[in-house]
Amino acid sequence: MKVTIDGRDVELQEQKTILKLAKEMDINIPTLCHHEGLSNYGSCRLCIVEISNNGNAEIDTSCTRYAEDGMVIETETEKLKERRQLIGELLLAQAPESEKLKDKLQELGVTKTRFEAKDSDCIVCGRCVRACNEEVGTGAISFVGRGYETKVDTPFSINSDVCIGCTSCAEVCPTGAIEVEDEGATRYIRYFNTELELKKCEECGDYINPERMIEKLKEEDFSYYPEENFNLCVNCRRSREMNKFADKVLEASK
Repeated sequence: MKVTIDGRDVELQEQKTILKLAKEMDINIPTLCHHEGLSNYGSCRLCIVEISNNGNAEIDTSCTRYAEDGMVIETETEKLKERRQLIGELLLAQAPESEKLKDKLQELGVTKTRFEAKDSDCIVCGRCVRACNEEVGTGAISFVGRGYETKVDTPFSINSDVCIGCTSCAEVCPTGAIEVEDEGATRYIRYFNTELELKKCEECGDYINPERMIEKLKEEDFSYYPEENFNLCVNCRRSREMNKFADKVLEASK
C-alpha cells in the first residue's frame, strides 16, 4: 500500500489511521478528542486533512480515516488552517475559561472567538465517556441531550451509584473541566455531582482509595497482588515491603 503525505512517499505493510501514520513520520496534526488507548472518535474535528484518491478530493478527520493505497494527503494547507481556526473558535466558545484549551488553541493562532460563549469547560470530546466505558468498564457517565445541548453527565444528573472514583475521567479531560477533590473521608467529583466514601489505611489511618474502587480491583485478576495491600496506603505498603526485604536479608546472612 503506497501513500503520499505532505509530498513524502511511504509504503505501509498494515492498515493504520492517517493520524497514526503522520505521528510515525513526525508530522504534527492537532487534535483534542484523540487519546492513545481509547477508540477513535473524531468529534473535535481539529485533525482534518485533505485527501485525494482516484480523482476524488475530500476533507476528513485523520484519527478516524484509514490510509488507502494511492492516497495523496495534505496536512497543512491554507484551507485546513482556516477551517481549524474556525473550529478552534467554536471550541473556545464552548469552554471560554479553560486555560488548558486556550494553550492548545493558541498553537493554531486562536486567541479569541466571534461566537457566543457558553458557561462551561466541556467541549464534549467524549474522552471521559470512552475512558469510563472502554478502560474502566463502569459506564458511570454518558452523553445526555441532543445537538447543541449535548453534554456529558451521570444518569439524571445525580450522584452516580456505579462510579468507582478512579479519576480516569479527570485524567483524560483535555480542558480540565473535571476536578477531583479528597476532603476528609470523601472523594468529590463535583462535575458529575458524585461523592464516594474513602477507605482508611489499616496501619496509619490515612484515607486512601474509594471503597468501590478497591472492591472493583479485587474482582479483577490480581492473583499476583497480596490482598493485604488493598488496605494500605502507598507509604505503608512500601514500608511493609522494605521490612519483608530486610527480614529476608537478615535470614540469609545467618
